Amino acid sequence: MNKPTVEQISGIGIFTALYCVLSAMMKIPFIGAISLDLGYIALTIGCAKYGKWGAFIGAVGCGIESILFSPYGFSIGWFVANLIIGFGCGYIFKQTKSFWKRTIAIIVFVGIGILIVKTGIECYLYQIPFEIKIVKSLVAFTVDTITMIIGLFAAERVVR
Repeated sequence: MNKPTVEQISGIGIFTALYCVLSAMMKIPFIGAISLDLGYIALTIGCAKYGKWGAFIGAVGCGIESILFSPYGFSIGWFVANLIIGFGCGYIFKQTKSFWKRTIAIIVFVGIGILIVKTGIECYLYQIPFEIKIVKSLVAFTVDTITMIIGLFAAERVVR
């Protein structure tokens, strides 16, 4: 990665804080601990603007939000999932401006992050049967993918 400028560091910090605030304050609950998390809109815009630094925005924003605001505490599964989502989407977003290619990147990296990595980590750590965990993970995947695609519409208008 190229050495970031002061302006980029400031922007990455602002998007990380925005991710944290939106995730903490703007949740619409679905089932269990799954909710529509508007922080993913900030993550999507941050990935479009700062590329692979989206990994920092997603992972650190998620980590801070879960430590400070989540009743469940820090979640290593969500931390690693957001690291993968942010890095993968950020990398692809810098390679192409095509809305459809970016949408495919969102689907692929949210799928890898949530359905494979997060589910695997949580099944291993908490001894949750895969058959039970994958159902909740599919809901989280769907909700977070839709939220990021909405964020992609915003990113195309904000990031030039």
